[in-house]
Amino acid sequence: MRELTRQEQLFEFLEDGNFDQVRSLLETFHPSEIADLLESLPGRHRRTLWGLVDPEVEGDVLTEVQDVVRAGLLERMQPREVAEMTKGLDTDEAADILQDLPEELVDSVLLSMDTQNRERIASLLSYPEDTAGGLMDTDVVSVRADVSLDVVARYLRQLGEIPEHTDSLIVVDRENRYLGVLPLADVLINRSEDSVGEHMSEGVGLPADMPAEDVARLFEQRDLISAAVLDENRKLLGRITIDDVVDVIQDLAEQTMRSMAGLGEDDLFASVLSSTRRRAVWLGISLLSVFLAAWVIGRFEATIQELVALAILMPIVAGMGGIAGSQALTISVRGLALGRISRQNARSLILKECAVGLFNGAIWATVVGLVATLWFSNQGLGMIIGLAMIINLICAALAGSMIPLILKKFGVDPAIAGGVILTTVTDVVGFMTFLGLATIFLLP
Repeated sequence: MRELTRQEQLFEFLEDGNFDQVRSLLETFHPSEIADLLESLPGRHRRTLWGLVDPEVEGDVLTEVQDVVRAGLLERMQPREVAEMTKGLDTDEAADILQDLPEELVDSVLLSMDTQNRERIASLLSYPEDTAGGLMDTDVVSVRADVSLDVVARYLRQLGEIPEHTDSLIVVDRENRYLGVLPLADVLINRSEDSVGEHMSEGVGLPADMPAEDVARLFEQRDLISAAVLDENRKLLGRITIDDVVDVIQDLAEQTMRSMAGLGEDDLFASVLSSTRRRAVWLGISLLSVFLAAWVIGRFEATIQELVALAILMPIVAGMGGIAGSQALTISVRGLALGRISRQNARSLILKECAVGLFNGAIWATVVGLVATLWFSNQGLGMIIGLAMIINLICAALAGSMIPLILKKFGVDPAIAGGVILTTVTDVVGFMTFLGLATIFLLP
């Protein structure tokens, strides 16, 4: 018999009401694993499990769970409990938690904190969550350019500890304006009498209002571990580290996946009414596109009755167009997400995708045309479906590459609306081309 995993054991204990065993088993889980457990449970069991989590790790767990789950857990906590829970957290993590509280409770939580934490977290809350200012941590070690490396080393020993993921020290002037960075390795390997200015490099300073998506892209492009965050006067505000950026990348990827399916919920066990409301809109839009395709087919009812083989072959034309269009759409959406498509190269991308559609259309039109000819013993039918496939694959490639660009221009998320529009185009063009050509050339 297969041995149960820790997670399966915990779920069984929870189901049986054996809470002492649950509490004991929870001690073997990392906070991120407890966060996964909470996200995997429906509401009643989630609240029970949360009540059994050790208060010392509650803050760490809350920083790992999805925003919507975190908000649900925070609803049942008192301001003083939240303030106590955030004491040992980095300022950026504490700010993330507070941003999920109702506005009227945020002030109460801040008032429950000590003065230093209150001021640091309040400064982060003044920036939107999806900007560099919202991501940054104000816990920074800074030095001046005119001091020696020996002074820096003694200063670090005096501090006793440095913030996590500190790969370099930030160099500022007397007015706290950003000058560059000093890698920690340089403090160790260079002569102690050398000045910081001799070994510092320009580094990367991010404006506080830079979108989180652009921050993640910059970290990826330059292989950064950390970067300074600056205000409009280039004064140092804080820093962003790679662990924060990994979270941003993961959130963006999950958001794109949900958007492409027309889903808005993060919570696996969101309420039935909430999930129904979010999904109903896109199902309704999809239904309209289906009705449009059905209307096109209805215009050729007489043609289909005359040649029943058309009804059998219609899905092939539309289906192949849909696949080709989805490929072009994915390329275009990904290019926009990575910032690789601009006005200068958009035309080249569209022409390239149309050329791919033409060549793929010619290849598979030949195959499908031969199959249709042999199947129905009708050479004309084979030529018609082949020509329809070429036209539809070219149109699909054109639509798949252009739709995201057009939607982006009008401020609509291409990942959300692109698929629905593309399906409508490929179905309508496929059916109209195939049935229209059959009406012209095959009917007497």
